[in-house]
Amino acid sequence: MLEFKIIKLNINQSYFFGEVEFRTDKYKVNIQNERRGKVLRLPFQIESKSEKIIVRVSGPQGVLFVEDYLPYKGESEWLEIDSNEIAFYLADHQDQLDTIEIMYE
Repeated sequence: MLEFKIIKLNINQSYFFGEVEFRTDKYKVNIQNERRGKVLRLPFQIESKSEKIIVRVSGPQGVLFVEDYLPYKGESEWLEIDSNEIAFYLADHQDQLDTIEIMYE
């Protein structure tokens, strides 16, 4: 499992843009609807046995969360998440979420 700490996440028209921290590295994050279909891209390569990966965005102690199964589409400069479920949930709970978890085999 990969765990990204949300440093900041701002809404810009129809998408969210911000910064996350993974271990000691900081990356930009972009979360938007499924305009190009469901997509997960990471700022580094991973090897996954699964076609789809669980992406969960949660609040402190995991009390509040939303998750979706997304196809891994490779490496990008940013953490990119295209999911209607996650984007729409963030619109109502943006300030209550602090972690993005990527769960894969």
